[in-house]
Amino acid sequence: MSVAFRRDGDEEHLEPKFEIPIPPGPNLVTARGLAQINERVAELEARVAELVAAGAEQSQVDVAKRDLRYWQTRQITAEPVPVPRGDTVEIGTRVTFCLNGRDRSLSITGDDEADPAAGRIAFSAPIARAMLGAEEGELRPFGGNDEAIEILEIAVVPADGSA
Repeated sequence: MSVAFRRDGDEEHLEPKFEIPIPPGPNLVTARGLAQINERVAELEARVAELVAAGAEQSQVDVAKRDLRYWQTRQITAEPVPVPRGDTVEIGTRVTFCLNGRDRSLSITGDDEADPAAGRIAFSAPIARAMLGAEEGELRPFGGNDEAIEILEIAVVPADGSA
């Protein structure tokens, strides 16, 4: 039989397991974001220990360890930002702005804290980058339009993330 048709096992045909990609650039975090990272590391450390103690399949342990490596890296590289003053758009502020005739509000956060469905976007998102450093009443360029974004209001997000 030809070598091309020989199959020694399924291991060689399994999907490779890659590390979780780390977002490029600095790992800027709010106090809330740092607390979330610390909680996630503690949860995953407990999960790995639980899986090992229970004699779980190695693939389950490997997935938990991979997730733990990601969050430990994020924990080690975290750069907490100072609490914003609230006079300019910064990480840790909630911005109300007008874009394309619609008023919107978004909180600017670190990468791992972002949840667009909840109104939290990372500082590295294009719209956040366009607004960073702006003051109330200022017009900022976005999407090829020089006056696309009007900053209506800036508020400091409390450390617990409410507001």
